[in-house]
Amino acid sequence: MKSIQFLKAAGGIACVAFALNATAQTSASPPPATSETVGEHIDDGTLTTKVKAELLGAKDVKSTHIHVKSHNGVVWLTGSVPSAKEKTAAEDAVNGVSGVKGVKNHLKVAPD
Repeated sequence: MKSIQFLKAAGGIACVAFALNATAQTSASPPPATSETVGEHIDDGTLTTKVKAELLGAKDVKSTHIHVKSHNGVVWLTGSVPSAKEKTAAEDAVNGVSGVKGVKNHLKVAPD
């Protein structure tokens, strides 16, 4: 059981590293001027990857059927979870990720 958690964590870390590297290589122009500083700016792809990694590492969330998209810091969760408790836990986990400005939780409860 611990090896599965380790593999999930390692996969999440690899995803974050890949997204950060891909973003660094494809960002040809600076982000639009906003009130946030350069250190505070997180693009949507990076944010989505960070959220997916957080969900993979969350002990009380089965994230295999959760789909994540983000736009301007707002994260959309779609898919299904086995209980209302997991739906709430997924939203709580996402709200804890740096850069998330809001969560649109459209997860459906579909018991196994």
